[in-house]
Amino acid sequence: MNMKKLVKILVLVPVSIVLIVLSVANRQIVTLALNPFDPADSVLSASAPFFVFLFLAVIAGMIIGSFATWFSQAKYRKRARSEAHEAVKWHAEAEKHKSRAETIASQALLPASSR
Repeated sequence: MNMKKLVKILVLVPVSIVLIVLSVANRQIVTLALNPFDPADSVLSASAPFFVFLFLAVIAGMIIGSFATWFSQAKYRKRARSEAHEAVKWHAEAEKHKSRAETIASQALLPASSR
């Protein structure tokens, strides 16, 4: 078994056990009211088992954290793109000089071989 698969198993099994325990322990129906002035307002409230709200909060936190990380690393991605572009440019320049050197070397060898 490779290392990546082992790490996935070691991480996913405990996380799934914790999620199952949370789901079983928090099955009671709760109401999430988004109107602080009238909590009984049914338009701005939702009723669901408590674990649903827990999972939604975790998922929202992961999404927000992912976007924050992605935006904070934008300068590094921009730098990597510019350096990759420059590396391609210098590689093409080196190939041009290599072919030119080979042409010069072959021309220098031709008079010597015709003697």
